[in-house]
Amino acid sequence: MKSHGSESPRLDAEVLLAAALKCQRIELYTEFNNEPSEEVRAAFKELVRRRAEGTPVAYLVGHREFYSLEFRVTPDVLIPRPETELLVIALLDRAKARPVGEKLTIADVGTGSGIIAVCAAKHLPGCLVTAIDINPAALMVAKTNAKMHGVSSRIEFIHSNLFAAVPRDSKYDFIISNPPYVASGDLQALASDVKNHEPHDALVAGERGTEVIEVLIRQSAERLNSGGYLLVEISPMIHDQVLALLEAETPLELLPTIKDLARLPRVVQARRK
Repeated sequence: MKSHGSESPRLDAEVLLAAALKCQRIELYTEFNNEPSEEVRAAFKELVRRRAEGTPVAYLVGHREFYSLEFRVTPDVLIPRPETELLVIALLDRAKARPVGEKLTIADVGTGSGIIAVCAAKHLPGCLVTAIDINPAALMVAKTNAKMHGVSSRIEFIHSNLFAAVPRDSKYDFIISNPPYVASGDLQALASDVKNHEPHDALVAGERGTEVIEVLIRQSAERLNSGGYLLVEISPMIHDQVLALLEAETPLELLPTIKDLARLPRVVQARRK
């Protein structure tokens, strides 16, 4: 698989073999003496063939781990990435600094597979989450994940383009988002398995890459409670432009950007004055 562009061919092979065997990957090391059936071999060969064609492993097996939880994923949603865990960490850190017992309201805008909404509900038992997405198919995946993790009762799912269809009187202590932020001209520079398989409407924002974030910032300034936080994942390439947008929105106070492990700006933060 390495010759077909996989950066981790051994790991890919192990995950696919575990899927064919319908077992956990760790079990491969305890069952290595067992001879797989012809049915398992055929299933594994088919998975390897599709991986060699570029289909991401997460779509082939139907799940991906994020923040130590397992999530269902389909080609209707982006595959969860480690960088997005920074959003969850930032949310939890700021939420736990609030008064004990406060019933927090959180909006996850562009929820996709629901990873942020579910993690919020799972780790902040007193919070109420609104999960918003423009794609009904993505919302179905998010609902499945919320049910799987036992937090459906505290997450409201809304089909909406950002806040357009959300009741105007709905206010939030936190607005969290991993929105589309790729400029249309940069799409072809992405890894082939991303540009050829992941949903473009969840990746590409427009010619500048800031079009969706610009609207989100403006709407968030109106939707945040006093002292509430806006946390947004971005591409490092648009960091300066996003900071300018936040600084121009006078109700918001700009906070330090969170950097990823490569020391690149990844999560912008602002607070409602």
